[in-house]
Amino acid sequence: MTPAAQTLIHTALERGALKLGEFTLKSGRPSPYFFNFGALDNGAALMQAAEAYADLLIDTEFDVLFGPAYKGIPLVAAIAVVMARRGRSVAFAYNRKEAKSHGEGGNLVGAPVTGRIALVDDVVTAGTAIRQAIEMVRAAGGQPVLAVVALDRQEAGPDGRSPLASLADHEQIGVQSLFTAADVANTIETSQPGAADAIRRHLGEYGAGAAKAS
Repeated sequence: MTPAAQTLIHTALERGALKLGEFTLKSGRPSPYFFNFGALDNGAALMQAAEAYADLLIDTEFDVLFGPAYKGIPLVAAIAVVMARRGRSVAFAYNRKEAKSHGEGGNLVGAPVTGRIALVDDVVTAGTAIRQAIEMVRAAGGQPVLAVVALDRQEAGPDGRSPLASLADHEQIGVQSLFTAADVANTIETSQPGAADAIRRHLGEYGAGAAKAS
């Protein structure tokens, strides 16, 4: 975890993008925290997120940044701006949820989705959305080489592995996260020890490592 990613955890907590407590995920699984990237909804917070993504992307070889609709759209633009300020100008593109039949048409916007593509998104739970984005990139003629997400929940999927590990293996691409559930627990250990312990207990019960060990 880079310093920018650790700062992002604090910002996410302050803005309510990262909430601690008792939640039920879409899958029905309980969770001691909930992450909503959309709550990073001002310029400073979005820029902090973009800085953390740029830390992982700046030295990576790729031709185009791709952000899946909808949360990936402002994110991919902000990352491209941060990288340009660091001396590397990269092309970026994103998709619409529904294709346009007028104007430029289609469901892709921005740079041509060709060459080596790095995808950026907020969080992978089941992995369905990011896989659909990868399929879209390939259909456009691009070669997905990397996916970077904000949070790795580190929980076991149906195959006993984390969704990020399954994604990397199934799609044969690199996969990275800005921070993990364990990183969140470590960051809040002093200020909110009870919440940190709850996250660790959750990982002990539902984590990919726990599933493998059992």
